[in-house]
Amino acid sequence: MSDVRLATATGATHAAILGVGAYRPSRVVPNADLVAAIDSSDEWIQQRSGIRERRWATAEETVQLMAVSAARTALERSGLDPRQIDCVVVATVTHFLQTPALATLVAHELGTDQAAAFDISAACAGFCHGVALASDLVRGGSAGHVLVIGVERLSDITDPTDRGTAFIFADGAGAAVVGPSEDPGIGPVVWGSDGEQSELIRQREDWRDVLASPDPAIPHLVMQGNPVFRWASFTMAKVAQQALDRAGIGVDDLDLFVPHQANMRITDAMARTMKLPDHVRIARDIAEQGNTSAASIPLALDRMLADGEAHSGDLALFIAFGAGLSYAGQVVRVP
Repeated sequence: MSDVRLATATGATHAAILGVGAYRPSRVVPNADLVAAIDSSDEWIQQRSGIRERRWATAEETVQLMAVSAARTALERSGLDPRQIDCVVVATVTHFLQTPALATLVAHELGTDQAAAFDISAACAGFCHGVALASDLVRGGSAGHVLVIGVERLSDITDPTDRGTAFIFADGAGAAVVGPSEDPGIGPVVWGSDGEQSELIRQREDWRDVLASPDPAIPHLVMQGNPVFRWASFTMAKVAQQALDRAGIGVDDLDLFVPHQANMRITDAMARTMKLPDHVRIARDIAEQGNTSAASIPLALDRMLADGEAHSGDLALFIAFGAGLSYAGQVVRVP
């Protein structure tokens, strides 16, 4: 064996989110536009999910357009030039090209000067996975600054006649720039998966079966709502507590709770189980935005900042779960 010693990369002592951005599609779709196809009512949808309206993308609002727009805002707010980005990570399940990755196209359009770029598929937990990866890349020395984007066009894979999902899913993009920091800005991630429950949220058909069909159509998402509600409400509260423990803080230290915007009832159930104090402000972006999967947490944080509910320096708990069932969470300092 050679006695040559390999050099190792040395990164920043700490990492933090330096800026966030969001893109909300221009088309607003109220519950009234959906109820006839699913034999429902605005009241039933709000009681079941907390959603009053959602954003659906127009034909021109592609995943690339939305991702680039959110990223540009995040870069501007972080005070960085795109050429300072060393890596672009895009979390999405609605980029329909198997290859190349959406991240490569976004990196080029932004002018990042040959940044590493790749997509991750962790469904609704994708953004939290991306933040964890970015933090490790910065602290490990593989990148100086990382752009993390969550973007979805779930309206493309939603069955408008499915009473369990037609009113839930929506479109949008959110982005965050992660870079070096003098103080810890991103706590240790708590993540995992429960493949035994993978049938609860899934793409309805395999693409090979779709292409073999005499009448091929884009496969839709299907979800078993009640089992997902039970699993998420209690399992995710435990994961949230683990994220607090790993960050070395208590629930009383939190300023914000920013969960994946899956369902208002799930958010409320988690808050009760965690015994969140009254001073902790809770993201409820789902009411006007719908469930945007990997984009939902950055979109929700962006809204809280815009509405004055979140402030620079606040401690926020991110927690997300989705198909897989994959999950992830961490405590972050708001930029």
